Amino acid sequence: QVQLVESGGGLVQAGGSLRLSCTASGKIVSINIMGWYRQAAGKQRELVADISRIGSTNYTDSVKGRFTISRDNAKNTVNLQMNSLKPEDTAVYYCATRRSYATAPYWGQGTQVTVSS
Repeated sequence: QVQLVESGGGLVQAGGSLRLSCTASGKIVSINIMGWYRQAAGKQRELVADISRIGSTNYTDSVKGRFTISRDNAKNTVNLQMNSLKPEDTAVYYCATRRSYATAPYWGQGTQVTVSS
């Protein structure tokens, strides 16, 4: 089992910044790919960004150039720096970790990000 604890959500005006953090604990072998997903009201959960243990990253197109994902393998943490936030970034953001893309992810409890116009 893996436990994920997130922090850093909140309310920000458009153009502002927020930093999300997530710390994983438990079965270390499952803490390989770490990432952030989001789910806006009435929409499906989508990948925002993820990062492998060796630092390979993926971003959804809508956040490229604005969001940066990073991780600290020694501390099993993953961060998401979100700049130039837009109202359409408003969602519940979930931290996730998985052993590989072929395995189901473990999820955090979610943190609300609200961007006002």
